[in-house]
Amino acid sequence: MLFTYFMFLLRALRQACARYFPPPRTRLLSCSSAAITFPPGRDLPEVTCQETSDALSLAAHHLNNLDVVVFPTETVYGLGALALNAEASAKIFATKGRPADNPLIVHVSSFVMLQSLLPKYYKIGPAYEALMKHFWPGALTLLFPRDPNVIPNVITAGQSSVAVRMPSHPVARALIAVTNGPLAAPSANTSGKPSPTKAEHVLRDLDGKVSLILDGGACDVGLESTVVDGLHEDGNIRVLRPGGITVEDIERVLKLELAGDKENQSVVIPKVLVHKRDYSDEAVEQAPTTPGMKYRHYSPSVPVTLLHTSTSPPAGQQSFSASSFISTLHSPTGTKSKVGVLAPADSKLWESINLEDGVEWHKYTLGTIAEPAVTAQRLFDGLLTLEREGVDLILIEEILEEREGLAVMNRVRKAAGESKWINYDPYL
Repeated sequence: MLFTYFMFLLRALRQACARYFPPPRTRLLSCSSAAITFPPGRDLPEVTCQETSDALSLAAHHLNNLDVVVFPTETVYGLGALALNAEASAKIFATKGRPADNPLIVHVSSFVMLQSLLPKYYKIGPAYEALMKHFWPGALTLLFPRDPNVIPNVITAGQSSVAVRMPSHPVARALIAVTNGPLAAPSANTSGKPSPTKAEHVLRDLDGKVSLILDGGACDVGLESTVVDGLHEDGNIRVLRPGGITVEDIERVLKLELAGDKENQSVVIPKVLVHKRDYSDEAVEQAPTTPGMKYRHYSPSVPVTLLHTSTSPPAGQQSFSASSFISTLHSPTGTKSKVGVLAPADSKLWESINLEDGVEWHKYTLGTIAEPAVTAQRLFDGLLTLEREGVDLILIEEILEEREGLAVMNRVRKAAGESKWINYDPYL
């Protein structure tokens, strides 16, 4: 009897607290990219929209008071905090539930700001100069030596290098400039989930956990930045994480710029090596120098299966016809299974699933086979959209690992819990 009375009082107390002290809600403020410009030779933006100017000022106020703020970049939405303040940056890890040994990328708004982070002895080499000339601002992250007197340990997980990029999204670059300091900013999502490419993605995931989201519309690239390590003695460029800047474009720029350097005939064009494609490095996988190398990422709350439709299975793996595989998706209870499908618009997979009426299909197209950049831009939105629609399983068809396809497949492999090898039915 006493226990029942105690539980009644506890329930009444909770209801009263919820009524009079509701949980904090996240503010969503619109920011217009079209209202922001950076005049030539100036590091501070001009903002022609008062609403956007006020939103940037409020966000900078939150940041300078050691709060975290969500803002758009051209890649994905970022969860930002002052990069040079360990207390502020630590809130990123707490908000995301991010492991402490997963480093953060530092975002700058100008080359002057970049120089303020680097050790005095370090001189940027010709390869980095070429890459920054073509891809900064943009979706390219570069590893630099870390100055321990400037960059806190929490940013680099104790590593001797720091990852830095200059975003091209006007809202992101303007916010950094108005804040007057570099921002650490991983993707604005619960650790391990798909990265958000729209403000609504962030709001569904982190509502009440962050005070402010700047809504700058959908992200243009849709995948995180390419991370490059050019600090090795052999002079070669190592792509630690493929992303918004393709390996082909990096190779093209290095050849274009370095082969034409008439003033320095000793310049050698470096090789571009992709981690896990061209080389392996177990040490960096266990103690990563950049995000996205150690932990499983990009996974929605429902299982994801990768369908291999253009590559042969490894030894010991069974290959299915499309029709026989689809027949395995029936619900054992007799009700229709809800299955989400992510595939190129011109894939043969759509013909196969249209033959099956025992499954409730939820379709999300990823551009055409010839448009890997569109697939990259739509991938995370597709995963999050199908998750919101309440599917039981998500199928993703592989694409060729060329150009943006390399980054797409990097993310898909991390998201998928299993892989299946599929042969299209010969009569289709």
